[in-house]
Amino acid sequence: MRRVEAGALNSIADYRLIEAAPPRPGPGQVLIKVGACGVGYVDALVALGRYQVKPPLPHTPGQEVGGRVEAIGDGVTGLAPGDRVMAAVRGGFAECALAPAQAVTRIPDRMTFAQAAGFRVNYLTALHGLADRAALKPGETVLVFGAAGGVGSAAIQVAKHLGARVIAAASTDAKRAFCADIGADLTIDTAPEGWRDRLKALLGKTSHGGVVDVVFDPVCGPLFEPAFRSLAWNGRHLVVGFVGGIPALPVNLPLMKGAALTGVDVRQFLLFQPDLAAKHLTDLLGWVADGNLTPPEGRAFAFGEFAEALEFALTGGGMGKTVLHLPD
Repeated sequence: MRRVEAGALNSIADYRLIEAAPPRPGPGQVLIKVGACGVGYVDALVALGRYQVKPPLPHTPGQEVGGRVEAIGDGVTGLAPGDRVMAAVRGGFAECALAPAQAVTRIPDRMTFAQAAGFRVNYLTALHGLADRAALKPGETVLVFGAAGGVGSAAIQVAKHLGARVIAAASTDAKRAFCADIGADLTIDTAPEGWRDRLKALLGKTSHGGVVDVVFDPVCGPLFEPAFRSLAWNGRHLVVGFVGGIPALPVNLPLMKGAALTGVDVRQFLLFQPDLAAKHLTDLLGWVADGNLTPPEGRAFAFGEFAEALEFALTGGGMGKTVLHLPD
């Protein structure tokens, strides 16, 4: 089989396609024939050694795939060769990848491998954040930053499914149009100058009292404090990521507004609440199977274009989840 590999983390140019024997699944493991692998900003940071945890070398990027079960190890039940699945893996930039059986889930027939490769982390993050951490209620207003990206677009769709009104914040006309296409009720640009005034004007056009109840924020950039100041009484600001930096917030603001600043970490959610995480994933895939949720497919790169895919992920220009596509 072929896989992408680097012996150093200095630049994307360190990565090469190499030939290697397919791995064999050990006890409790599943070998996946990869159909698509998600490519996100974090994947690119890890590939360049810029993430807080550096991977062991040699390194093959890719953490989330969609594909078919190729083989199963001893003790694995409920899965069989040929099953269409999504999986959390180490080294998804490969024609085959190993996954622990508990991280492999069958997917609905209507779900493509490209959709599956960006689903588990992004949609679990959105549902855990909005339902568990924010206790979102039908009719509330959610402001989503990074709304055209993988987790932002998931938050739009999940919030709409939970009965919320959604305002999508994105930096370009194309991204805002994309957000509207997948369900956002209103959109707003992210130019900092005059942003709060534009938000107030936008909220004034709604019938919901002109307030934001929940901010879903994977960016935490220059609009972090203005967004928090825009929250209603008992508002909730969800810190999902900080690709825009790590800002400070005056501690009097949560007190004065009766508002909460709440972290959302899906990896710790999976670790500390595995049963609830499994239920959420089952519910999300049920929405897909019923046709009530259709994850948007982002830009797809051919396997040989892995370097271009990583470079593109670093730009933040993607809409939906960018993937590396391998022929089925």
